[in-house]
Amino acid sequence: MRKDFLRTLFSRMLATYMGLTLGLLLLSGLIVGALMSGFVMRQEKQNIANEISIVTELYFNTKSPIAGESASIQELNTIARHYDGLIQIISVDGAMAQYASGSKWNEIMDVHYSEEEISRMLNAVSDLDASSVRFTQIKGNFYMLTGTKPVITDGVATHVVRFYIDITDARGAVGMAYAEVMLVSLIAVLLSVIAVYYTTARLTRPFMEINEIVQKYAKGDYNVRIPISSVEEATQLAVSFNNMADQLKDLEATRRSFVANVSHELRSPLTSMKGFLEAMQDGTIGPEEHEKYIGIVLSETRRMAGMVNDLLDLARIESGKTALKLEIFDINELIRRTLITFEARIYEHQMEIDVKFAQEQYYVEADSAQISQVLRNIIDNAIKYSPDNTKLRIATYAMRREIYVSIQDSGQGIPEEDVPHVFDRFYKVEKAHTPTKQSGTGLGLSIVKRIIDQHNQTITLKSAKGKGSTFTFTLKRAPIPKRSTTDGGKKYGT
Repeated sequence: MRKDFLRTLFSRMLATYMGLTLGLLLLSGLIVGALMSGFVMRQEKQNIANEISIVTELYFNTKSPIAGESASIQELNTIARHYDGLIQIISVDGAMAQYASGSKWNEIMDVHYSEEEISRMLNAVSDLDASSVRFTQIKGNFYMLTGTKPVITDGVATHVVRFYIDITDARGAVGMAYAEVMLVSLIAVLLSVIAVYYTTARLTRPFMEINEIVQKYAKGDYNVRIPISSVEEATQLAVSFNNMADQLKDLEATRRSFVANVSHELRSPLTSMKGFLEAMQDGTIGPEEHEKYIGIVLSETRRMAGMVNDLLDLARIESGKTALKLEIFDINELIRRTLITFEARIYEHQMEIDVKFAQEQYYVEADSAQISQVLRNIIDNAIKYSPDNTKLRIATYAMRREIYVSIQDSGQGIPEEDVPHVFDRFYKVEKAHTPTKQSGTGLGLSIVKRIIDQHNQTITLKSAKGKGSTFTFTLKRAPIPKRSTTDGGKKYGT
């Protein structure tokens, strides 16, 4: 047997089930045999106890309904033959009357008891019962049970009655019963081996298949799927692995798309920037146009720096290195301050801002810096993808223990098939690689989702083609902080 045989789930389950089955069957066989043997021995002992009383009645009671001494002797011989036994009636002086069923008792009949042995038998219990009967083996020839009872006359023990019964055949029957029980147990063990092997193989096969397919996943093959098993636990595990494979496949496709997009977006501007700078250096672009092309180079540099910063922010959030700095603040006030930072762009696009706060102040418990980034990313997208002369709607309202923040644009909307993926890393609704003023890195909304998740809150998107998009996220509601005075000035304390 290999040393690592018991290291597999199959071998361990098989060995455990086999051991338990074999042990239980053997134990049940031994118990059944012992019960049968015990029943036979108890029955025979009880027979001796009962018959010894009858023998005493026949031999010593002159008022017995059996007439005459010959009739008593005949009855005693009948009892001896019936039980294939030996009856001895021993007096205190050593005289002995014996009634036997055959010559096999000659060896015991030839025994003469000493005074000491007779005295010991006279001192035996006077009320014989099954517990007083003893088991004896005679020189390997046969087995017998022996019952002894003193006879008391006027308070004095005068005789001893002994009754021997041959139980060799009974023991043989018990032995045969043992053999039959063990044979049945052996057949049951063989059948259980087949059943346990089949059952164990069926239980462990799904896990072996899962292991093989997971090894393929490790090599990058996400197309294979785990077959659904009839075992509930294996079914749940297979479904989970298949879902994981789908997600890994989607993530791999997204990653490859992102790498292609980012490679193009970095390579194209770098090539252009390199061309512009070389042209200015060798004089192809005259000094009078330097300012124009330097502005283009700076614009591309800022765009690439923004992409790198987004990547770094996302990496920090996902690695857990950005710890939440929870504080209580007014979300309405944070929205007002954030809108001020977009004032120039709002004016440039001639957009109308419609702000509706269900209550003048809504206090929340969150990381104000990260929530500010959430607002900036969503508002930036809303302005970027909305036509000029449209309306941007922002609202806050409370439900139960959460504050809801809703930001609705008037853009072209997001196709239905793209809505479930807008929060995925590197996902971009527009698939073109050519940079435009509306193009992004596909990281802004992913950062928003990670920040909201980190706050244990939710964010949803409702969008329809041609009807704009509405992003709604929740924040934990906080009580209005108490006012405190420090250095003569008023401020809110937490």
